Amino acid sequence: MNSSKLKIVIFDGSFETTAFIRRLMKGLTKDHQVFVIGFNENLKNQVERVRYVKLGSNQHKLSFIKTSVNAQGLSLTLLKNLIKGKRKKIQKKNLDKVLNDIQPDVIHAQWPSVLSWLEPYLQNQKYPVILSQRGYHTNVRPFVKKENYQYLQNLYPQLSGLHSVSQAIAKAGQKIGMPKTRIDKVVYTGLNLDDFTFDKNFKKQSKIEIISVGRPHWKKGYSYAIRACDILNKQNLDFHYTIVGGNEDEELLYLIREFNLERKVTLTGKLPQDQVFDLVRESSLFLLPSLEEGIANVAVESMALGTPVISTDCGGMEELIENNVNGFLISTRSEAKIATAVIKFSKLEESQIQQTSINARKKVEENFTESNMVKDMLALYQTVISAKSIS
Repeated sequence: MNSSKLKIVIFDGSFETTAFIRRLMKGLTKDHQVFVIGFNENLKNQVERVRYVKLGSNQHKLSFIKTSVNAQGLSLTLLKNLIKGKRKKIQKKNLDKVLNDIQPDVIHAQWPSVLSWLEPYLQNQKYPVILSQRGYHTNVRPFVKKENYQYLQNLYPQLSGLHSVSQAIAKAGQKIGMPKTRIDKVVYTGLNLDDFTFDKNFKKQSKIEIISVGRPHWKKGYSYAIRACDILNKQNLDFHYTIVGGNEDEELLYLIREFNLERKVTLTGKLPQDQVFDLVRESSLFLLPSLEEGIANVAVESMALGTPVISTDCGGMEELIENNVNGFLISTRSEAKIATAVIKFSKLEESQIQQTSINARKKVEENFTESNMVKDMLALYQTVISAKSIS
């Protein structure tokens, strides 16, 4: 193995990787070969210098056949499996051929759900496999679904290492198990701060403009945020709340109508990243009402832009935010706590808010940079590769 140039496979199941992984790949490709393998056919916004390898999509029959023939070659076995509709068996063979061609130094699995595809390689230890531990998939699902817990408990010892997005996630993962190598490294998300212009001169607005960003999943806690808006409205606070990505969610729309908040709450569809950053930058504060997170990328981004953050203390958010120093922490599942925090924020002096923003930016600069993220992930990769060579 050439330690100066690694072959790194990112296995996400899809080409639509997380923001963390997209940023990581941009940094890794400067010195290493990076491959993303997935079951979809195309990706509009590919990361430069990353090779995207198809395993065959279930949505496109002709493309599936072409992909499988390219991977395996035209054989009687493939034809029989195609006729019998054994798609998963074909995809597993495609995966084996792809990995055999690449000969990766390490495979980085993004979700526990993709581990079933990697079971043969976990058993024979042909390639080092790292699993990322993040949010719901580590904190919640294994502890509400017994079969998932037992499945992961059996597989964890076969992993070469774990990547945890926060100390809190690492602690939760230890309840499931540990690799025999005992390798578990916390690597925080990282930003290229050149993309995040910071203005130290915070200007307090007469109307409190609140913003949240993210799909309307129950774990995001938006229903509590809208109920908090009802409290704020009844107390005659001048505010407006925007949820980017919440458009057309039935529960949220119902709550807005129920509390007569049509003029106070706006739901938008998914927006381009630059537009989202502009909205965050123009807002008085960013609200993260989540019930479960690792460390929310959107909160890190808001702090980098200089927009104060009110967040629940879920997951690893206490590792990012120090209450009343670089942001504001509240307990989960409480519209009253959210409303109280917003009202307290509205009464702060401009200088207090400005100092909070400066402290927030400093926290990101010290602990959440892209260079640190890439350096720490490379150290993890090289540690598991070295452990394999010793064994």
